[in-house]
Amino acid sequence: MIKASLRKANSRARAAAILSDLVAGSGSLSGKLREHKDLADYPLLQETCYGCCRWFHLLDAILSQLLSKPIKAKDSELRCLLIVGLYQLRELSVPDYAVINESVSAVVALKKPWAKSLVNAVLRNYLRKQEEIADSLAKEKDAVRYSFPEWLYAEICNQWPQQARSIFHNSNSRPPMTLRVNRLEKTRDEVLASIAQVEFMPAASAGSYAPSAVYLQQPRAVQEIPGFDEGWLSIQDEASQLVPKLLQLEPNLRVLDACAAPGGKTCHILESEQSLTELVVLDLAPARLERITENLERLHLRASLQAADAADTDQWWDGTQFDRILLDAPCSATGVIRRHPDIKLLRSPQEVDQLVQTQARLLNALWACLKPGGLLLYTTCSILQQENQQFIANFLNTADNAKYERITADWGVECNNGRQLLPGDSSGPDGFFYSLLRKH
Repeated sequence: MIKASLRKANSRARAAAILSDLVAGSGSLSGKLREHKDLADYPLLQETCYGCCRWFHLLDAILSQLLSKPIKAKDSELRCLLIVGLYQLRELSVPDYAVINESVSAVVALKKPWAKSLVNAVLRNYLRKQEEIADSLAKEKDAVRYSFPEWLYAEICNQWPQQARSIFHNSNSRPPMTLRVNRLEKTRDEVLASIAQVEFMPAASAGSYAPSAVYLQQPRAVQEIPGFDEGWLSIQDEASQLVPKLLQLEPNLRVLDACAAPGGKTCHILESEQSLTELVVLDLAPARLERITENLERLHLRASLQAADAADTDQWWDGTQFDRILLDAPCSATGVIRRHPDIKLLRSPQEVDQLVQTQARLLNALWACLKPGGLLLYTTCSILQQENQQFIANFLNTADNAKYERITADWGVECNNGRQLLPGDSSGPDGFFYSLLRKH
């Protein structure tokens, strides 16, 4: 919940409080912003928070040059307020005097009135020293200039040496708005034509890999997009839209979608094959299942939903094995940083290790639910090999009835045990990993 003292505060104070929580590892940016959606200055708050997360490590390095001594840990909100001010001075078209005045006013809502002169001095000092700071940043380590935590920068450079610079650049870009065409209702060409006929709608183009993918040149509210309310379209990145084809769906199959929220892949499976015997859909949180239900209803689709821990098969499984299983595993989400830049603040090497343990618990449990001859598609939105090809290699070494099925495609990077999409540019897909396993 928003602190009472911040409900009427200006957006800089609220952005600083959100950023401070994220630095402390609390919550997520999307979750925290949801509490502020009813406020008039939400667009500025959203832009500021996303930008500050995207460039936090760079802005923090600049701040350290402007301070005579570090800000105390107990004053984290003050440190974050200064980062908010620096971001707005560097990146937004807000007048400099407004950024400085509003940042100084924000310290009252943050209950640090003693810091007014400090905030004023630091931000004005930045304006005076911009050229000097730009010269010093050119000499900084690449991790700082790309604004990545050092541990993640080192992992990416080590694992993807040829692609690292592209990964950093694309992860810092603004993500595209990508749509999935419901081909039960319309063809992609029909959707593109309908969008082109709407005045002031941004240009739309077909995706390169999935036959259902459409990219909008600029984002729009979904209600403005022709056909969305009628169920012609859904919001889904192109990387996720590759899943149904990889599952090799056929009529009369029993399919499990584990860890399914928010349900984009669930709906796409049903759009791709209408004659499944059953699609069982699991997610741990009942609230997230409600969102899947809303998507199914909008698209006039049906599935069997259960709120359960997919790894606790005693809780939900009836003992009848599945022909196909989709395990979109919880992961570091390092392939979708452009959509969720708070990942740079929230993730740690220790958390990645814990996630690998969760992935192993899920895969080992669900493997028993798969029929002999059946296929399990393991996916993550991670680019870290310990969650992907190395993880699958470890599973194959311990499971005597599992075989990797090579994915032949003209997209991504072929790995020993899967195929990896790396984060694309403004007209490309997110980072995503796929491994297809057959049970024998």
